[in-house]
Amino acid sequence: MFKLHSRRAFLRGVGGTALALPWLQSNAQATTPVEGAEAPTLSRMVQFYVPIGVVRRGFFPGEADHKIPKGNQGNRMSSIGKQDPFYSARPLDELTPTMKPLEHFKSKINLITGMDRTFQQGTDVHAQCASCYLSSAVPYTVEGTAWPLDRTLDHRVADHVGGETPFRTLEFSCNSHRDNKESIYFDNISWYGAGHVAPSIRDPRQMYDRLFSTKSVDLVEDITDLVLEDARQLRRTLSRSDQHKFEEFFDSVRAVELQIKRHESLRRDLAQADFEVPPETYLPRGEYIRLMIDLMVVALQTGLTNVATFMVGPERWDTPFLFEELFDTPRSHHQMSHNQTKMIEDLLKVDYFYMEQYAYLLGRMDAVELPASSPQHAPRTLLDETLVTYGSGLGDGSTHQYNDLPIIVAGGGDHVSAGQHIHMPEGTPLANLWLTEAQLLGLDISSFADSRQPIKQILAEA
Repeated sequence: MFKLHSRRAFLRGVGGTALALPWLQSNAQATTPVEGAEAPTLSRMVQFYVPIGVVRRGFFPGEADHKIPKGNQGNRMSSIGKQDPFYSARPLDELTPTMKPLEHFKSKINLITGMDRTFQQGTDVHAQCASCYLSSAVPYTVEGTAWPLDRTLDHRVADHVGGETPFRTLEFSCNSHRDNKESIYFDNISWYGAGHVAPSIRDPRQMYDRLFSTKSVDLVEDITDLVLEDARQLRRTLSRSDQHKFEEFFDSVRAVELQIKRHESLRRDLAQADFEVPPETYLPRGEYIRLMIDLMVVALQTGLTNVATFMVGPERWDTPFLFEELFDTPRSHHQMSHNQTKMIEDLLKVDYFYMEQYAYLLGRMDAVELPASSPQHAPRTLLDETLVTYGSGLGDGSTHQYNDLPIIVAGGGDHVSAGQHIHMPEGTPLANLWLTEAQLLGLDISSFADSRQPIKQILAEA
């Protein structure tokens, strides 16, 4: 009977395949609702990392006319020592040009400005801003590293919420380059500890096989067809609503498979062409990123993991990408960032493009409906149960400014007060946000790295 099956691991053995199922009402044990039961705590976290910072005048409210990036120190030197009413939460009324793709999710996000990243003098700013982004250790306190790099937030959170999942964490990277010209510090934001990287996966097929296979599979057969053949008997036992959810889940897996096949076919064709730049730079950039997003959403939806990091691109990788949706020729985001005066319009296009991918992620997660925990609580979506943070380790790529970082926090449902622009006082450490998120996810801690206190404006009870 289906009730004896785990929803996390349902089929095993067909070509080494293991597929995880979404939550189904038919699989739930009969329970008596507890009157006044508390709503479920948040259980998932996604970190969506954007490289090279942003063009401030396109992203930050009030800076549209600033020709030279100013940031915390330039904007607020005159207010030091004074009570500034802007150090508070305001309704997020009108989105800046770069944030326009998030219009549909305005009531589910918080724009947080004014936070500064820990920086330790003497090491490369790009390597440090990526590798230390989720660590924020106090400078000069971690032995064996030239920068403040320690166990990152995702692994601290996974220690608490990842114990029941097949993968405690998953690390995604959309760096499709094969020329590993830079060190691992430019391409990884997830670390077990100083000097111990949690390697990210760049290839969609490799990630797919990791999620859904117990061994590497080179067969071209459609895995979903094989699974559905064995699952036909099971489907007869499901309720009508669960049958719909069951089919919806497998449709999402099939869509990922088809995208991977198209991706691999195009890559094989391009590898035989005589291009001056590596064939990987000609793969459809947006399709590649969204395919990796789809894989991550399926992993979160099915309980394969509760914690994921997603690098939409690497730091300071001068090999160009072909942004098919944006430009006719390959471009290096890093090189453009150091020529902001002449490349401003192109850089704004890149920022908008990355924001579109973040909006796509939010849309995919908000479309996944989860069951209500009890009759007293309304149904919720995957986004409602997840904190999804957009951010970068630089406030501005052209000046290597590591203060006043661009941060957006989405999701959290009833646990979060959303629809705000929260502007923090000068010098607020980024670790204040990491402490806040850790506490929202149930960690019983009073500090994280160089944090001072949680950001109370985010909390629903604040």
